Amino acid sequence: MPSIISIQNVSKLYASGVRALEPIDLEIRKGEIFALLGPNGAGKTTLINIICGIVTASGGHITADGHDIVRDYRAARTKIGLVPQELTTDSFETVWATVSFSRGLFGRAPNAAYLTGLLRYLSLSAKRDSRIMDLSGGMKRRVMIAKALSHEPDILFLDEPTAGVDVELRRDMWNLVRGLRERGVTIILTTHYIEEAEEMADRVGVINKGSLVLVEEKAALMHKFGKKQLTLHLQTPLAQIPAELAPWRLELKDQGLGLECTFDGGSDAGIPLLLHKMSELSIPIKDLETHQSSLEDIFVSLVSERAPRVRA
Repeated sequence: MPSIISIQNVSKLYASGVRALEPIDLEIRKGEIFALLGPNGAGKTTLINIICGIVTASGGHITADGHDIVRDYRAARTKIGLVPQELTTDSFETVWATVSFSRGLFGRAPNAAYLTGLLRYLSLSAKRDSRIMDLSGGMKRRVMIAKALSHEPDILFLDEPTAGVDVELRRDMWNLVRGLRERGVTIILTTHYIEEAEEMADRVGVINKGSLVLVEEKAALMHKFGKKQLTLHLQTPLAQIPAELAPWRLELKDQGLGLECTFDGGSDAGIPLLLHKMSELSIPIKDLETHQSSLEDIFVSLVSERAPRVRA
């Protein structure tokens, strides 16, 4: 799949001496949902703002759909829509005026039919003539998305799009994201709700302390770093683990009443063999439970250690 955003050796050093980004290389593929994860202050928003032309990079080179974001700024910017963390828009304007004005800022000719359809798509038709200040927080968030899509961009950045919204609206917004991807829009999102990235993203990038720690296909990431933990609760305690169970590297827990085993890569292929062997040894099992690593577990482990910078 071809890249729609190419980031080469991009860094950011502020005049204060704060280094927000170490040199980063990243290719974002056309039509994918790419989740950029990292703790507060990791550099996520800085990188997004550089791509969108809000912040100037200290070094490096970025293209958006083949357009250099510095030398060919206007063409590059028309390819990009941004939904920022903060709700920044004129509170006294109506929804229609706000979205229409945003389209004009990018040099797009008026298109009432497109904007009407966009407001309908975002469930904003009934609020078309309402002032922004009179809307709920969730509706204001929808207006921000409408502004970002008003000029028909091919790339949409969502910076913490569901921060502070209720569960129902979060669900609606992710249905919207899926619909946009089906229409060919490339989605780049940051989120504190890592379960959302786990559900939505095609690929995941982890950034920490200004460095890109890892970029992986989500499925490959879960397989590579994920673990599956099996806990067996026994009917009678074991004084020690039988030698016949050594291949499974079991740990004795709960005063001999529990056995714990971890399978790397999320594979559980060894579980049936283990249960069969325990049956042969006449070790009765009262209950069992499993825990599969989530993307959040993997994320926490990655940002808690200093990992090398990667190229992707």
